[in-house]
Amino acid sequence: MGIFTNIEVYKKRQIAFVVINRPKQRNALNKKTLAEITGALETLKKDETVECIVFTGKGVESFAAGADITELRKKTAGDALKSDGMQDVYNLIDDYEKPTIAMINGFALGGGCELAMSCDIRIASTNAKIGLPELNLSIIPSAGGTQRLARIVGKGKALEMIILGKIIDANEAFRIGLISEVTSPEDLPAKVEEVASQILAKGPLAVKLAKIAVNFGADVDLKTGLMFEKLAQAVLFSTEDKKEGTTAFLEKRKPQFQGK
Repeated sequence: MGIFTNIEVYKKRQIAFVVINRPKQRNALNKKTLAEITGALETLKKDETVECIVFTGKGVESFAAGADITELRKKTAGDALKSDGMQDVYNLIDDYEKPTIAMINGFALGGGCELAMSCDIRIASTNAKIGLPELNLSIIPSAGGTQRLARIVGKGKALEMIILGKIIDANEAFRIGLISEVTSPEDLPAKVEEVASQILAKGPLAVKLAKIAVNFGADVDLKTGLMFEKLAQAVLFSTEDKKEGTTAFLEKRKPQFQGK
């Protein structure tokens, strides 16, 4: 793993933690931080000992408080159209072949909320505050916020949150389906590891293809999505893991998946 200054990366069993390490700036996401996240993900993709990625923020106050406003103030129209911005980093996370979890341990605002939404699963502590307040700066959420939020919670609720710049707590985020679980700050790491362990118990190829089927199917008509699903299943039917999974079930034992 490379040397980073704005993030920390460490492994615990088959789980890799990517920690935004700018607590004095409430873990704001500047260009260097985003570049380091991209570099870490490229390295972790090649690490066969890592099967799940967890994103979180350093400290107890912020997951990520959004874009670095000092940098944001200098951006031009051309910057918004470049292919190395925040939206592109979050697309990389959204499409990542390994499952991802956002461990939301405080403020997740603007780009921080968008980072969480690009992950497969979002788990928050009771002290989390989540929202997209970009309109207060006369800009819009542009790292996937207008698109992912509407797909997760519905168009009406997304418009309400975005237009009002509404910041909600963890319980409200859970109620509308933006996050999947809420727990106390002290129990958050254990809960995330518990969920990650549940994922790791599944066939890794099945996890990968389930993500592909859901992600690609969400943006096409039902008939096309069903074909994605059928083709993914056809691939899995030909794997050693499928044979191991069904055999282990019939033999009433824990399966030993090999990712083959």
